[in-house]
Amino acid sequence: MTRPVRVLLADDHTLVRAGIRRILESQPGVTVLAEAADGPGALALVAAHEADVLVLDLKMPGLDGIEVLRSVKSSHPALKVVVVTMFEAREYVARAVKLGADAYLLKDSAVQDLTAALDAVMAGRSYFSPAIQAQMAELLRADGAQVTGGQLLTDREREVLGWLARGLSSREVAQRLDISVRTVETHRANLMHKLGVKSVALLIQVALREGLLDPSDTP
Repeated sequence: MTRPVRVLLADDHTLVRAGIRRILESQPGVTVLAEAADGPGALALVAAHEADVLVLDLKMPGLDGIEVLRSVKSSHPALKVVVVTMFEAREYVARAVKLGADAYLLKDSAVQDLTAALDAVMAGRSYFSPAIQAQMAELLRADGAQVTGGQLLTDREREVLGWLARGLSSREVAQRLDISVRTVETHRANLMHKLGVKSVALLIQVALREGLLDPSDTP
């Protein structure tokens, strides 16, 4: 039997938390372990529970979501973080993506966006609301991400990058290349380091901009 996806939820609005929890728990195989109403509470939950996903608001009392994201990605890098916020301004998107947010949704997103985001991050992919995708394109045009080291990619790293761009998870890439999942994740981490980014979504967009991928590689 497949283990349920274990989710933590952090938002300072009780009604919003209730709505998100209802959406999540309506999905088969999803369990919401606990909720927090502020930043320190979110960090305490992450420390206390073995969760797969943190659904995180960006504006909360005590410690804002950006700082929670920074701390979580440092202490629990395997934990997926789905940002759900009302803020779509470029600076918020840029900071969240660069700190490693795995998904970024607006609170007025359709219900299916949240469930699609959960499916995506659990498969090793990223997910962004359509409005946020537009913001990311603008960020790249404005040099929001500095790219270095593209010329240093190994042939294997370029192979892994190509399959990630097609939307494959680490496990699927490992099967394609007949290598271990751990090896794929090591290559992915090296790619992010060399290209100066902290999320797969930004990695792909930066790689496209720098001519490291053929546009036909992306879904």
